[in-house]
Amino acid sequence: EQMRTMRPYVRGMLGLVGHIARANSEYKHPFMQEREPRRIAYLVVSTDRGLCGGLNNNLFRRILADMREWQAKGVEVGVYAIGSKASQFFRRLNGVTFAGHAAKIGDRPTLAELVGIVNLALDAYREGRIDRLYVATNVFVNTMTQQPTIRQLIPLVPGEDVESRHDWDYLYEPAAPEILDHVMRRYLEVLVYQAVVENIASEHAARMVAMKAAGDNAGKLINELTLIYNKARQAAIT
Repeated sequence: EQMRTMRPYVRGMLGLVGHIARANSEYKHPFMQEREPRRIAYLVVSTDRGLCGGLNNNLFRRILADMREWQAKGVEVGVYAIGSKASQFFRRLNGVTFAGHAAKIGDRPTLAELVGIVNLALDAYREGRIDRLYVATNVFVNTMTQQPTIRQLIPLVPGEDVESRHDWDYLYEPAAPEILDHVMRRYLEVLVYQAVVENIASEHAARMVAMKAAGDNAGKLINELTLIYNKARQAAIT
């Protein structure tokens, strides 16, 4: 339910920030300024618990393939992890800088629990320690399908639904830097929060499917062993 209620809100935020990014503005927010990528980072959303099939492994493979492409170009790679599984996996990965983590956020996360790790990544971007930030998560499609997805957070990529650059701009009060800084931070926090609730929905679906498969396999094994036992018992009696 959290996932479903977030989607319309996120679409609204994407439309708003997309219009701002396309506007003909004198002030350009740092999160909208493209620069040469020399150091990038991934904000990886994973689970805290296991027993959910290949959910985490599928996402990690997708990220590793993307990382190798960047490293082949000589770009340094860092990771901010949300969830214990991502922390355990990327902490021991060679050639990757592990920059921070947040874990044990539970099944009903709040934005306050995520602000710390988000601000850590945004401050690194502001200070020039990273040039691009991506969020990687599993997107819930349906009970049987969860899609590993990597999305660029900053610098902002205007949405495809915004047709072209405007020849007008908004009027900001008290000032564009102050207003846009608040809007951009809120926008990025919302995108990360959506990534987390999408991953939690995917986790529950994947665990349900994995446990059903495990239960079915156990049932088949019980039937096979029961048959073997009965044959052995009958042979002993005979």
